Amino acid sequence: MTMRVLSVRGVLPEHRHRQEEITEAFTTTLVEGTVDRGVAERFHRNACVETRHTVLPLAEYARLEDFGRANDVFIRAGTELGARAVVDALKGAGLTPADVDCIVSCTVTGLAVPSLEARVAAEIGLRPDVVRLPLVGLGCVAGAAGLARLHDLLRGRPDGVAVLMSVELCSLTFQRDDTSVANLVAGGLFGDGAAAVVAVGPEHPLARSGDLARPEVLASRSRLYPDSERAMGWDIGSGGFRIVLDTSVPGLVRRHLGDDVRGFLADHDLTGDDIGWYVAHPGGPKVLEALQDALGVGRDALRVTWDSLRRIGNLSSASVLHVMADTLAARPPGPGSYGLMLAMGPGFCSELVLLRAPGGEG
Repeated sequence: MTMRVLSVRGVLPEHRHRQEEITEAFTTTLVEGTVDRGVAERFHRNACVETRHTVLPLAEYARLEDFGRANDVFIRAGTELGARAVVDALKGAGLTPADVDCIVSCTVTGLAVPSLEARVAAEIGLRPDVVRLPLVGLGCVAGAAGLARLHDLLRGRPDGVAVLMSVELCSLTFQRDDTSVANLVAGGLFGDGAAAVVAVGPEHPLARSGDLARPEVLASRSRLYPDSERAMGWDIGSGGFRIVLDTSVPGLVRRHLGDDVRGFLADHDLTGDDIGWYVAHPGGPKVLEALQDALGVGRDALRVTWDSLRRIGNLSSASVLHVMADTLAARPPGPGSYGLMLAMGPGFCSELVLLRAPGGEG
């Protein structure tokens, strides 16, 4: 029982800034002179990010006086951006909102009840009987986990159409009174964006597509690591989301991911040599270097991920879907080749998704 990915689309807010512009705003208005500018510049420079997109102009962030105002922007702008991503992905698949049977949404940068996919459903015209599954709290891993949950859902509806929608407005979570290293790192790394995936079950007529940009999802694996709850996540307070980002993350990746990947592939009679392409979440330079070490691959194997980090930063759960869209659009994998999607997130946890391009012997 395999799922076919028909379309992946990433969208970005209109406001695009050079890293130097963001650092300037960060040090002169957002933290109001409470951090050393040279220290902030060093952290931001080391993020290997050149440009990022934000949902608001930089000058407007100083006016977000409390969590409520920031969250209002999240709901309004997140609904708009998510709707754009879903509509674009459906058009890319040759489908309409009325064709969608299930929608999974993921976010970790705001709170909305009704959840964002319910608001998007009303905006774009999803059917009243659409099955909804909001995923909240998975953070950066949610893009890969969301794709895996689409696969699970379509096992029970093999002729169905399922959509994954990721919306992350990381800029709205910035804490002006937090001078911690974690907040300095986050201020130089995370950006805003959304993405959507359209997939169909194996009995849907479009599942027989031979387009190399429409891979199958063969299997997935979730891993939750013990004694690592404080590696990354949020502390929630009166000011909203305060970043938790420990220096132990690269070490956790080196310690666990290699064996996890080897075991996952071995269960499908594969080895690392069988993987022709990687779709990895751009967690940051140190995390990517640790991932390369764990996989035993060079920088070129994660070239698309490094490029995404440089151009748009880390978009939390949406990032790995942007990387997937870039991979399939710019360099379609060879016929029958295997790919591996990887992402890590709060827990500390990881998600692995085994992909295969159409054609070949498989």
